[in-house]
This record gives sequence, structure tokens and C-alpha cells, in this order.
Amino acid sequence: PMPMEAADMMVILKDKEEWTSAKTFPELSDKMSKAVSDVPGITTSFQFPVQMRFNELMTGAKQDVVCKIFGENMDTLAKYAQKLAALVTGVEGTKNLYVEPVTGIPEIIIKYNREIIAQYGLNINDINKIINIGLAGQTTGMVYEGEKRFDMVVRLDTEKRNSLDDIKNLLIPLENGTQIPLRQLASVDIKEGPNQIQREDAKRRIIVGFNIHERDVQSIVNDLQKKVNDNIKFPPGYFVTYGGAFENLNAAKARLSLTVPISLILIFILLYFSFNSIKQGLLIYSAIPLSAIGGIFALAWRDMPFSISAGVGFIALFGVAVLNGIVLIAEFNRLKQEGYDDTRKIVLIGTKIRLRPVLMTGFVASLGFLPMAISNGAGAEVQRPLATVVIGGLLIATVLTLFVLPILYILFERVSGKNNKTVINKSALLVACLLMFSGNQSLKAQTPISLKVAIDSALKNNLLLKSENQKADYQKKLIKSASDIPQTNVVGEYGQINSIYTDNRIGVSQSISFPTVYSNQKKLLKEEWKVSLLQVALKEVDITKSVTQLFYTLLYLNEKEKLLFKSDSIYAAFLTKAELRFTKGESNILEKTTSENQRALIKLQLHQLTLEKEKIKIQFQLVLNTETKFEPQENKFKLETNLVSNANMLNEHPGLKIMQQQKQVSLASTKLEKSKFLPDINVGYFNMTMQGNGSDDVLYDRSKRFQSLQFGLGIPLFFGAQKAKVSVAKIGQSIAETNYLQEINQFKKQYDVLWLQYKNQLEIINYFEKTGLTNAELINSSADKQFSNGEINYLEWVLLTNQAIELKNNYIDAVKTLNDNVIELNYLISTTK
Repeated sequence: PMPMEAADMMVILKDKEEWTSAKTFPELSDKMSKAVSDVPGITTSFQFPVQMRFNELMTGAKQDVVCKIFGENMDTLAKYAQKLAALVTGVEGTKNLYVEPVTGIPEIIIKYNREIIAQYGLNINDINKIINIGLAGQTTGMVYEGEKRFDMVVRLDTEKRNSLDDIKNLLIPLENGTQIPLRQLASVDIKEGPNQIQREDAKRRIIVGFNIHERDVQSIVNDLQKKVNDNIKFPPGYFVTYGGAFENLNAAKARLSLTVPISLILIFILLYFSFNSIKQGLLIYSAIPLSAIGGIFALAWRDMPFSISAGVGFIALFGVAVLNGIVLIAEFNRLKQEGYDDTRKIVLIGTKIRLRPVLMTGFVASLGFLPMAISNGAGAEVQRPLATVVIGGLLIATVLTLFVLPILYILFERVSGKNNKTVINKSALLVACLLMFSGNQSLKAQTPISLKVAIDSALKNNLLLKSENQKADYQKKLIKSASDIPQTNVVGEYGQINSIYTDNRIGVSQSISFPTVYSNQKKLLKEEWKVSLLQVALKEVDITKSVTQLFYTLLYLNEKEKLLFKSDSIYAAFLTKAELRFTKGESNILEKTTSENQRALIKLQLHQLTLEKEKIKIQFQLVLNTETKFEPQENKFKLETNLVSNANMLNEHPGLKIMQQQKQVSLASTKLEKSKFLPDINVGYFNMTMQGNGSDDVLYDRSKRFQSLQFGLGIPLFFGAQKAKVSVAKIGQSIAETNYLQEINQFKKQYDVLWLQYKNQLEIINYFEKTGLTNAELINSSADKQFSNGEINYLEWVLLTNQAIELKNNYIDAVKTLNDNVIELNYLISTTK
């Protein structure tokens, strides 16, 4: 049902070629909205007819999203509807706001002045009757025309009831025959009254609707819900619901959550029946995640949200995507049946034969959906997401299937040829797995590796650090054992306890230390836990230092290796010349033999260097707790730093913090031992029978029981042993203080020595970088030139070349020493996190 003030107007548009002021439907609707906004009292909303009818079927309203506010009072509903409408206008992507009008019908309100009416001797019924006759009319008799009969109605002439003044001047007769106007008896006004009262599920409700524009309905409703929750507090009994396209979206999601799994299961079942193999069915099934990757990328590239039509597109995509796998696997099986037994050869031949069918399967279907993907006409909002998913998914799946599926086929089949084994390329396998799981699986190892990544990996995987963390957890849980109360004693006695009669006695007792002992015990365990936390921090600092040292040691060895390779190439070239000179008789055997020995010496150094690198890499693996051999990823092997001398930072080192905390542990231990001078507390309860005559000359039998309470103090009378423990604890305090002073003094001395070495190494490095390395290059080039021109002999050339190599080698060693100094200094000024 639709109220009288609501109406639909069908606007039949001309062909787009004839449009003059807009190019798209949204642009046209915006301009039409502005044009009709000058007409007072109307609210417009532009939609396609079918879309509008679906909205009405779902929610009873025409807008895309409908917010329904339920409650009892219409004025309250109208108030909160205006608040909600103000929030809707602030949400991006909303347009054509519509607030259901519940007021606005003009009504004539007549309020009687009962005191004046009483003075005139009138009553309300007579006045109402006169107003009813004047305005609506009243039957006063019958009129006959032959056999026809009509009511005769008396009322004011039309010209006498057109305005409010006509009603105010309506004459009311009095008992004395005079007449007075109605305005003297009542106030007559025109006011706005209720327009309509809408109900749903037997509750009053009001609607706030809007259409969506260039944004998905899910995110719009989510933003609106957040604004409503933050800014509007509904009274008890009032609440808001969200319907329309949002309600349809949720219902469709529920259906898709059922239909998508069913579709995937049916696809797999059909694949199984086609190949009679679960293994090959799973192999072809790999096309589904590959196609899903393409569909998601296509939606993201076109800036389209996931919608129901996109979900339907994924279902269609999954069915078409497996066709490529079927084409390839069927060809592989055919070649295998023809006698091919080399898997690699089967893959190469089969892929070559089926390349054109695979491309046609993907591209023909994609081109078929292209018009839908670029459409802008009626229904385009449904067609575009579906077509985009199918096109993007098929294109990506086709390309990936040609590379990934053959690799997986080799992995699954593992067929061996007669003369060779199929070797699976590990890197290709890793890439295939990476694509299959769309980035969810990561490679276990990567080379090269940066220093930061290496440190993070070591802090995460190092077993010694894990052990320290476990010790810290152990100490933390041990705190709960501070209140270690002794076992409760329960005793029972039976026999001649008090007299010749047989009695029984039951008792329970408990002894506890003085409460101060437990509190001090807890404090001691907490201080020991803090020590274990600092041990974790110290281990992290040690591991960081070890990783950095090994990292830059590998860089140092790489530089050494480069220098040796360069030297080897120099002597190799010289050896060729020496052999040629010896052959031509221009030199003796000494020059040739010396060149060979010099190169052999470099080869030996390279071999030793390689062994050293392998040893350092093993240590690096051990610190990082990994099986992968990493290579440092760093362009410069000199550790860059801007150190500033600040010995005060030494106090924050975890090692010194541990020494400080040990003093607190010793102090807590002393307090604990002193508290043990306090007495223990014993409490007990006993219940027993005492048969026989009591002091009151009354005979008591076994049914009569007697009870007592016991309270006692365990007073330590012998203090010698406990005094010795207190003295030992105080000595422990003194030892902890001495150790702390010794450690901080040692840290400061070590820091001073390292700082002096650091400044000295900086000067050495500056010399090499400004002068030494330049001289080395100059020596090399000059020696080669002079030797070629015959200006120097072989021995002089060797001396000069060795001198240049030695300069470069000394520079590398100097950088190594500087790096070690910087690492040690950074270690000393390390702080706890």
C-alpha cells in the first residue's frame, strides 16, 4: 500500500547519443534532482524501475538502504529520524536522502472556552452539531421523485466555508433567540497534524532511506552504524534496523556461504570421475586458487568492492578455470600412455601441443565477457563486477597454469626415465607453493640477509635466549610458592583415654610461620625474578653483539676474498707473460718459477679463507638457529657509526643492572632471615568423649561429646643457628656491593681503552681512505706500466705489486679492527628494553 502523497514517475530517456547535458545516469540524476529542488514540498529519488521494485519488495521502501526506527511516540520517532538523517549526510557515498513524513497534514483545531459557553447557557453537543451541519452537512428530510428517494442535506454554501474566518464567524443560536459568532466561544486555528502512522510487526516505525553512489553498501552501512552508536542514544524501547540492499547483501552472503562450498565440491567430484584419480583431481583443482588471485587483482585494479554479482562471478570462474587444467593433464596422460616415461619430456611436449587450446580456452571466454565489463547501460552495476572477476581470473589463471601446473605435475608424478632421473627444481617448487597459497606461506630461508633481519631472527629463534625466557617464567611462577604452609595434622585416638571406659578423640591442628616470613619470602622471590628478567635482557644484548660480529666478519672475509681474487688475476696474467718470455728466451726459469709460486701461495690463502668463511657461516647458523647459510646483504663492510663518548650510559648495561639487582636480592634475603626470629603459630581443634561421672555427679555416656580449641606459639629459644644465617646474609650483601663496584670499575676501564683504540683506528682509516688507497692504485698502475716498458725488472715489479696489495690488505684489517671496536663500544652502552 502506498499513501496518496507518494507517486512514481517513469522518465523515458532518449538514446545516449542525443544526451546534451550529461554522459552517465548518475550525472543525469544529479542534474534532474537540482532542477526539481525548486518545487516546494517534494522529495525526489532517481532509480531504475526494476531496482526500485526490488527495494519495495524487500523493505516496503524504494531507496537502496532503509533505516527503520521503531518506537511508540510519533514525535520521538520524528525527532530521532532527523538526527539519523543528519548523520547520513555525513557518510561518503550517500545521496537522495529521504525521511518519511509523519506530520504535515493541515487540521482545523477548535478549542472551546467552557466557562464562556456556560455563561451563555450552551452545551458542547449543540455547538458540535451546528459546526457539523455548517461544514459537513446534516440530513433534514427526504425528497421523492416518483419511486426514487433522496436525503436532503443542509450545510453552508461553498462560498461561506472556504476560509478560516468563515468558521470563526459561524453563528451559534442562544436560548433567547440571539446569535453569537463561534470565535467568542472558542479559538479556531489551523495546525499541522499527523500525516500517517506506519507499523511493522505491530510496532510503530519511521523510515530514513537513501541511495548509494560510487561506494559499496557494506562499508557505507558500517560507517553509518559506527556514527549512530557514537552519537545517538535511543530511549528504552526504541531501536534502529538497517535494510534494503544491505539486508539483501547479508541474505545473499548467507546463501553464497552455502553455494560456493557446494560448487567447489561438485567441481572436484566431476574431476575425480573424469580422471579416476584423486591425485590428478587435486592437481587440476590448483587452477581454482590461481584464478581467485586474478579475480581479486582485477577487482582491486578497477576499484570495485566485493558484491554478490562478483561472488557469482567467482563461481562461474572456478568452473571455467579448471578447463585449462583438464586440457593439459589429459594431454600429459595421453603421452604417458603412448610410451613416454620421462616426466620432463612429457611436460614439455604436452604443453607445446596444448598451448593454443589453453590460450583459446582462457581468451575466448574473457573476450566474451568484455562487453559486460565495459557496459554502462541498464544493469551495468550487476554485469561489471561479474565480468571483471571472470576476465581477470581467467587471464591470470591461464598464464599461471602454463607454468605452475607442469611443475606440480612433475612433483606429483615423479616418473623416472631409463637413463636419467627427473630432477625437481627447488626454487620453481617454492615459487609454485608461494603462488598456490597467495602469499600465506613464506620461504624458510632467504639469502642474502640484512643485519637487522639477522638480529631479529636470532632474537626470535636462538635456543639460549629461549632458555633464559623459560628460566624467567620459572622464577615468576615460583613467586606463588612463597606461602608454603606446612601440612595440616589430623589425629584420632580410641581407647581408655580418660577412665576405664573406652573413649574416642578427634583433632586437627595447623602450624604456620609468622605472616611476616611469608611476605619477606615473596619479596625475595620477586627480586630473584627481576634478576632472571635482566638475564634475558643481557642474553639479548650478547646475541645482538654476536650476530653483528659474525655479520661483519663475513663482510671482512668477503673483502679479503675480493682482494685475493684480484691478486690472483694479476699474477695469472703475469704468469702468462712470464711463460711467454721464458719461451722466447727473454727471461730465465727463476722468473717463471717465482710467478708460479706466488700464484700458488694466493691459491692456498684463498682455500684457507674459504674454510674460515664456512666456519663463520656455521657459527652464524648456530646463533640464528637455522639450517640456511646466509650471506650478508651490505654494500659497505665498514660499520657506520656516530659514537659520542658518554661513560654514564654504562650504568644502564644489563650486566650492571644484574649486579644492582643482586644487592636487592641480598637485602631481601637478610630481611627474610631476620623475620624467622618471630615465633611460629599453632592452632588446633579437638572433639572427644569422656564417659563416667563428672565433677557435677552426672553420668556421661558416649553420646555426650566435649570439644576444645588449642592456640600456641613456637618460640625460638636457641638463636645461634639463625643468627649465623643472618650474618651470612649480611656478608652476601657486602659481597654483592663489592662485586657491583668491581664490575662497574671494570666496565669503565674497558670503555676507556676501547674509546682510545676507536679514536686511533679512525685516524688510521682516514689515512688509508685519503692517501693510502690512492697510493696503492698509483703504485699498481705505475709498476705495470714500467714493467711493460722494461724500465724495471721482475723482482722490482713483484715488490711494488706486493706493496700495493699490502696497503689494501692493511686497510681491510684496519676496518675490521674499527668494526670490532665499534661493536664492543655499542655492547658496553647497551641498555635494557
